[in-house]
Amino acid sequence: MELTISSVAFMEYDKVPYTLSNIIAEGVGLKHHTITRVIRRHKGDFEEFGRLNTLADDIFNGHNIQELDKKIGRGRPEKIYKLNEDQAILLITYLKNTDIVRAFKKALVREFRRLKEEVTQFQIQRAIEKPLRRTLTDAISTWEHGSKWSYKHITDLLYRCVTGMAAIKLKAARGHKKGTGLDLLEVSELEHYRELESIVIALIGLNWTYESIKNELLNRGLLKCI
Repeated sequence: MELTISSVAFMEYDKVPYTLSNIIAEGVGLKHHTITRVIRRHKGDFEEFGRLNTLADDIFNGHNIQELDKKIGRGRPEKIYKLNEDQAILLITYLKNTDIVRAFKKALVREFRRLKEEVTQFQIQRAIEKPLRRTLTDAISTWEHGSKWSYKHITDLLYRCVTGMAAIKLKAARGHKKGTGLDLLEVSELEHYRELESIVIALIGLNWTYESIKNELLNRGLLKCI
């Protein structure tokens, strides 16, 4: 038996895949309270594989409320657990091994594998980006038109090109204040960022002004936002 379910697992900008207890309940054809009862009964077992969080914890910690509303639904008071991969697979082992349970487990394993591959690709892109970032810093340090704010202005330009937002708005929109804007980009966004950064480094090397660089990116059709 094969099962096709969209969005059986999720990943936010901390790059840690997870699923939800109500998603598992729906996938295996059980009431949600049946699943949460299993989790509470074996709480110690689940906590061996990480902290047992709920969506209410996310709201308290300031995560994106609109995204949570999509997953939990407004006005629903039930406690919905966030489960990492190990916790989710453990939960499945505590259920009866029916056809629908086995089918859902396969769908869940496939989705976790896909999300982990996305994390791997993200890490590869970040590793490639680091030396380029140092090169951007070096280029700015000898730029005739540079100032102490040049690095921020250039990177904000790149973030706006890729996401439509400068770094501070990007962090707020994606629910994280720590780290750099690069840590919040998706794999495809990182690739685009690197392409644009290499162009900007070359133009800085030619001592173009900031406005000239921005206009060049615009003329090439590379700017998502100016």
